[in-house]
Amino acid sequence: MVFTTSHREKNIDVVALGEAMVEFNQTSPNQPQYLQGFGGDTSNAAIAAARAGVRTAYLTRLGDDLFAQQLRQLWQTEGVNTEGLEVDAHAPTGIYFVTHGAEGHAFSYRRADSAASKMNVNWLSGTPAAMIGRAKWLHVSGISLAISEQACNTVFAALDIARNSRTLVSFDSNLRLKLWSIERARIHIANTISRCDLFLPSIEDMTTLTGLTDPEAIARWSHEQGAPRVVVKLGAQGALVSEQRLPASGKTGQPQYDSVLIPGRAVAMVDATGAGDCFCGNLLARLSLGDDLVTAARYANTAASLAVQHWGAVACLPTAQQVKAVV
Repeated sequence: MVFTTSHREKNIDVVALGEAMVEFNQTSPNQPQYLQGFGGDTSNAAIAAARAGVRTAYLTRLGDDLFAQQLRQLWQTEGVNTEGLEVDAHAPTGIYFVTHGAEGHAFSYRRADSAASKMNVNWLSGTPAAMIGRAKWLHVSGISLAISEQACNTVFAALDIARNSRTLVSFDSNLRLKLWSIERARIHIANTISRCDLFLPSIEDMTTLTGLTDPEAIARWSHEQGAPRVVVKLGAQGALVSEQRLPASGKTGQPQYDSVLIPGRAVAMVDATGAGDCFCGNLLARLSLGDDLVTAARYANTAASLAVQHWGAVACLPTAQQVKAVV
């Protein structure tokens, strides 16, 4: 199925809302060497979409500090529109550390009272709201729901703006239990699933959230919450694409689901940080360019397999030329 939006002019393909951060990524397990880069799930996705060749924008708040200047320069270099950016002179830009070990990578955050966590509906109602209205897609994540109550309310307000503007909504679960309780996560994630056009969870998130381990069961659960289309990210195993097929006009019956398993690509993994964000950004880019969901997911799967072969959340994101060379 090819996604369509309204006939109104949409001069932004993907607008993402959330928190951008500065990253310090450990380059060797158990060693005190870190590579400075950039992160923030929705920022990563916006940059990934821009490198895939579409028009992107990012909505966030930053501190009045050096890290904010670096992020501004990053988005300018990547061609990501920042008209919706607000600077807070009284709150910092968030940072995080990535460490690596036998169990994979782990995150440590320094984001309490960050400028982004203080995003609010009044800020959203200005330029950010107008940019959501101009976009084909609004991309949000569970992290933005979790960083503060007012940020959560801002995301829900953004969903309302998108719906009223005929802007499609994609939602990445990105469950981080260091930020909120599992009970609160279940409530707000389910609420957001019911209001999105495309749900993009990881299998790990959904196993933690629901106890389910089978991708088909996870997709079915997601449909039952209200998501018409679901792509379950399976890491090295690829992705499961599932679309709800409603009964034909005039007929009754339970909805049916068409699912396709996209196998993973065997690669030498270096760092999985941001791979899911890479997948989301490339998927939305290809949908914006007219691909159907399965074709877009195949492309995104390839892009993510390239990303995990390098360090960092942003430096690893491939260009369209790099992805097409191996598709």
